[in-house]
Amino acid sequence: MARLRGRAEGEGRPRPPAEWLERVCQSDAPQLCPAPELLSWALGAIVADEGGPIHNPDHAHLADADLAFLWASSGFSKGGRQILGQAEQVMFRAGGWQKARQEQQMVEWFGRVPAFLITLAADYCASCSDAEFCALVEHELYHIGQALDPYGAPAFDKLGRPKLRIVGHDVEEFIGVVARYGPSEDVRRLVAAAGNTPVVPRLSIARACGCCLKAA
Repeated sequence: MARLRGRAEGEGRPRPPAEWLERVCQSDAPQLCPAPELLSWALGAIVADEGGPIHNPDHAHLADADLAFLWASSGFSKGGRQILGQAEQVMFRAGGWQKARQEQQMVEWFGRVPAFLITLAADYCASCSDAEFCALVEHELYHIGQALDPYGAPAFDKLGRPKLRIVGHDVEEFIGVVARYGPSEDVRRLVAAAGNTPVVPRLSIARACGCCLKAA
């Protein structure tokens, strides 16, 4: 199993290959390509290296995760919303040749079948701000959480590695419900966090991404 090793120090914010994006945007169907540079950057800047410019200890359980990244040429619509990123646990619900075909595609992309996969919309990531890009990457990383044991404590496998699973958002609520009945405890925590100064300064984000933010 491939490990998340290495650093992205000195590297700028990863962007989709310009020639590839220009070519595939001519197609009506979304196109995909592996993004190992995204994995390297996420590890060095956010996940594993405590000296990373926007390191977040919330993702420590991902330091040895079997994770891979993909660029998608564009997002897609779901439930009336435009989806720009997606985290998933890789599972094949087909058998026979269908499963073999899907496994072969993963092996051709990554040299293995990863346990978890994060896909980002390349057209959005090519033009969004540094803060928007970092927020999108971290949003998807937060979806890969550590499983809990029957007692509610973090679960580990026999080798002492964190057991991982896909988790939902911290807050799930409708604006109309909050307007009519008031905020729940989770919503109050979100509002309190929104009112605080961001933990990651804009200057730190600029350094991590290798771009200049005018407000930094």
